[in-house]
Amino acid sequence: MDRTVKSYEGDLRHLRDLIARMGGLAERQVADSAYALVRRDVELAGEVVSRDAPIDALEREVDAFCVRLLALRQPMAGDLRFIIAALKISQDIERIGDYARNVAKRAIIISGQPFLGGVNGFQWMAQMVQRNLKDSIDALLREDAELAERVWAADAPVDDIYTGIFREMLTHMMEDPRNITAATHMMFIAKNFERIGDHATNIAETAHYAINGAILPDERPKADISADLPSTQATA
Repeated sequence: MDRTVKSYEGDLRHLRDLIARMGGLAERQVADSAYALVRRDVELAGEVVSRDAPIDALEREVDAFCVRLLALRQPMAGDLRFIIAALKISQDIERIGDYARNVAKRAIIISGQPFLGGVNGFQWMAQMVQRNLKDSIDALLREDAELAERVWAADAPVDDIYTGIFREMLTHMMEDPRNITAATHMMFIAKNFERIGDHATNIAETAHYAINGAILPDERPKADISADLPSTQATA
């Protein structure tokens, strides 16, 4: 019986390690994609694109391992919540990796074009979502429900920056049609960072439930109003 308990505890530690590894890889992808964009580092951007496979492989490993734990260990209460949370969170991390790869791909495309506006907004967005991602994973692994709540409520500033970039790129498009291609890529890059932030808050929400079984409110603070811009402005 003691050996069985120790083996089960080892399985849970292994699952925690898998999630920590996935989170670390995703954090690096976000940071490097932002650096490649700002520094116009095509080589680094190419590396980010090629490094997506390990995150995908880890997601498949987490999925298979969780199914095995559910089938063989029949976990209950907090352990069951953690295993289900790991399944959901691995999917969020995989999507974050995809968004970081998309940023890198577009960074390569626009590397030879004039940079419209400043880079501060993109740098701030990248730093915020990277921090939120790290904190959300830490909240799960440290069983820190308060940290999970802070991350869950911290998405509004990211949305504010995204909306500002969206408006700025629309302005550049209207001022000169030759800016449309570059501005469109920049808008998609900003949207990718904004979506990374959304997935980080999803992770925090899932972590909060895994820790204490409490479900956070359906509506979290949001500040993205790009979809509410007048149609004449949005299509100009």
